[in-house]
Amino acid sequence: MKRPPRRWLLWGALLLLVVLLLGVLVFLAAEYEESRDQEALERDAAALAGDIRSGLVRNVQTLQALHSVAPTAASWQDPAAELLEQHRELVRLEWRDAGLRLLAERDSSYVSDLYGQMARTQALPDVRQACESAQRVSGPSFSPSYFWPMSSGLGMELMEMCLPVVRAGAAEGYLVATYALPGLLSELTNKALLRNRGLAFTEVDGTRLALHSTVSGSRSLQVASALLDLPGHTLMLRLESPRRVVGLFPNVLTAVVGALSLALLAVLVLLGRDMRRRQRAETEVAEALAFRKAMENSLVTGLRARDMNGRVTYVNPAFCQMVGFSASELIGSGLPAPWWPPELVNEYQQRQAVRLAGQVLPREGYESVFQRKDGTRFPVLIIEAPLIDAQGTQTGFMSAILDLSEQRRVEELNRASQERLQATARLATVGEMASLLSHELNQPLAAIASYASGSLNLLDDADAPPDLLRQAMQRVSEQAERAGRVIKSVADFVRRREQVREAVAPADLLEAILPLLGLQAKKLGIRVETRIAPGCPAVLCDRTMVEQVLLNLARNGMQAMPEGDPPLASGLRSIQIHIAPRRAQSADGEPLRKTWVEFAVTDHGKGLSDEVREKLFTPFFTTKAEGMGLGLSLCRTVIEQHGGALTFEPAQPRGTVFRFTLPGV
Repeated sequence: MKRPPRRWLLWGALLLLVVLLLGVLVFLAAEYEESRDQEALERDAAALAGDIRSGLVRNVQTLQALHSVAPTAASWQDPAAELLEQHRELVRLEWRDAGLRLLAERDSSYVSDLYGQMARTQALPDVRQACESAQRVSGPSFSPSYFWPMSSGLGMELMEMCLPVVRAGAAEGYLVATYALPGLLSELTNKALLRNRGLAFTEVDGTRLALHSTVSGSRSLQVASALLDLPGHTLMLRLESPRRVVGLFPNVLTAVVGALSLALLAVLVLLGRDMRRRQRAETEVAEALAFRKAMENSLVTGLRARDMNGRVTYVNPAFCQMVGFSASELIGSGLPAPWWPPELVNEYQQRQAVRLAGQVLPREGYESVFQRKDGTRFPVLIIEAPLIDAQGTQTGFMSAILDLSEQRRVEELNRASQERLQATARLATVGEMASLLSHELNQPLAAIASYASGSLNLLDDADAPPDLLRQAMQRVSEQAERAGRVIKSVADFVRRREQVREAVAPADLLEAILPLLGLQAKKLGIRVETRIAPGCPAVLCDRTMVEQVLLNLARNGMQAMPEGDPPLASGLRSIQIHIAPRRAQSADGEPLRKTWVEFAVTDHGKGLSDEVREKLFTPFFTTKAEGMGLGLSLCRTVIEQHGGALTFEPAQPRGTVFRFTLPGV
């Protein structure tokens, strides 16, 4: 067999090399175009994720504005329905309180019978999770998506968004918005980027959650994924596109011209971007200057800038109005300043010299006196700070001046008003003391008069035993001492002084008032029954005032049973005083360690009408012709000062029971 010439072998090798080079070029061109297409697809996926994210942010702003136009549940319905009509990605809006109880709700008209298969309560764990996250971050938060079956046999992937509702700085619950994932894909994405492409939400493992569109045909696909990172949850966005047919790589001239054209276009783009940036910067500077000017003109605080030599470099309108000089008269003026009072010029110049020497005055400011152009003086508060330029060098001082004229006037009015209030309070204290003394002294004085009358009767009776007369005079002395204690206790009570409290046995309290009760009970034909529970502890109280409370309640009870009133089945009219310990309980029913002693005074009179019950403790309200209407009001105040409570309730079969508690020892 004849061997091929060596030359053809070389040409074959060269041809093979060219073919390989062309193949590599075609492969590289295809890979380049494929990678470029893949990058474009990934950018489009990121853009679509950005569109959805921006749409959700706009929806949050819209939902926040919903509660500003609809502050109540009744007015909330129509704006919510209008919002659902405009945003098809939303299938339900709910307004819930801080405990996630439903205040108002609205379903989208585009989704019929959404909760026909399952109740809304099945989604409450996702709502609660989103709202707890929203409360922690003080902003909107999303729940993980979940599949919601529908009565049509299909279903929909839903996601909850919870937004705290705050109005005037106070929390008013949460706004819960239910999103449909297919609605997010169809309503919040750029339709131009989805032509002949497939778009879906997927799990991390590729499981499809919601589908918007698919790629027709069976050609190979390019796939790009983008994360949609939301507060509280993250979704995976999947974008599919058919692979394009790769063409031949362009020739060098086309590539060079194209590169130059792209370079020129890039230069023009850079120039245009630079011009836009410069215009934007100029606009921002102009807006900042306009904003600062508007802010300076709206201030009521005077602003003044001075250089290191004390010359004025800037004043705002408030300062000009304050001193009565125009800005042109003040700017450039030096020391002494035009607003300095002539007699204080030396003092102010010394202060200025200290400041210029580097010893800056306190940051909290200092008070001074200025003089207006018309010569009137007014107090001011000056707060100064160093004026630093862009290079960090101090160029002067910036001062904020507050006019204190109105504050001084208000302080003077407050001082005068306080003096008038104190005088009125002293007069009211005197009147209260006189009223209480006249009420509380009736009982000991009446007892003194009764014992004195009995003593005179004993003196007229020659056969009366001396011991009985001595006992009567001793009772007169005791009641006189009691009147003195009442005067002292009432005075301390009215002046709100700290009363001297002591541990007193309940039996001693009853023993002190029984002689007085016995006199009135005997006169009215009423029996006084007392009962003290065994083991009853002593009470910590102001003895005199508590005795007066018991005496007032018992006397009121006897006066509620007038002579001739039908007696009970026993045939006897009686008033009962029962004393027993009572252990207080906490809110959960557990007994507390502190022990209270309950005093119960029961009469069997006609009872209290509804009108009397409403006004029973009102000062100066009384049902007795000779009464002053201060007894029960005083009793309740005394018991409350001891930490207890005075209550009343109907007695059985008739009458009224007054109960009050005192702390046990």
